[in-house]
Amino acid sequence: MNNPVGVIASLKAEGQNLKYVADFGLKVCQLVCWNPDIYTEERADSIRREMEETGIQVTSLWAGWPGPAVWNLVDGPTTLGIVPGEYREVRSAALKKAGEFAHQVGLPAIVTHLGFIPEEPKAPLFREVVDVVTDISTFLRDLGLEFWFETGQETPVTMLRLIHQAGTGNFGINLDPANLILYGKANPIDALDVFGQYVRSVHAKDGMYPTDPMKLGHEVKIGEGRVRFPEFVRRLGEIGYEGAFIIEREISGPQQQADIRDSIKYLEALIRGV
Repeated sequence: MNNPVGVIASLKAEGQNLKYVADFGLKVCQLVCWNPDIYTEERADSIRREMEETGIQVTSLWAGWPGPAVWNLVDGPTTLGIVPGEYREVRSAALKKAGEFAHQVGLPAIVTHLGFIPEEPKAPLFREVVDVVTDISTFLRDLGLEFWFETGQETPVTMLRLIHQAGTGNFGINLDPANLILYGKANPIDALDVFGQYVRSVHAKDGMYPTDPMKLGHEVKIGEGRVRFPEFVRRLGEIGYEGAFIIEREISGPQQQADIRDSIKYLEALIRGV
């Protein structure tokens, strides 16, 4: 394997965005933004210039959405993504705006969490989610973009079912292996048997399964959780994954920086060995 290792970088309203990536000695990143007001032509122009000047590749735009977001198993189903009906219209608009921005920058895709997609194929709410995803993905397809779904709040089979039902042909998966564990939804290595052909991006993150059924499991440094990264990377190589491994460490401060640097070395060694 020769997959690049990258990191998540926040899209800021002003100033340099990619210096954070360069400071780690990396040439790949995924931009993340939760504020649609930043999606301006001026900001898109500045990102393009930074990419040209630094040689850093931005794989995609991770697009957040307005409104409440509670990252747990209790209030998550009613607050996250485009599943809750009361936030669906404004969030759909925000994702389309993100798509326009990504198109201006020249990126191939936007990424988001859709929320707790209903497991039951005949549930009216599942049909509603299919309809809104079809609408957004059609809009993005007309811009020449793909729509990538980050894993975590749904089982792999449900994710695959949604892709088949929406059927616009421009879908991909941003596989976060730790999220599948943190939400207690799947073993990420086995999940590749279900939706491996759709994996376009990987978040390099690790975690532990929930032991309190009301709370998520907890995230840990790469290599210290239940993802089993040597086997995970090897399996991705077997299915022909050619994308980046984007490191995500959900803590802050000096320890985050130290863990990211350790993870870069760890992942690069694993990738070279496959």
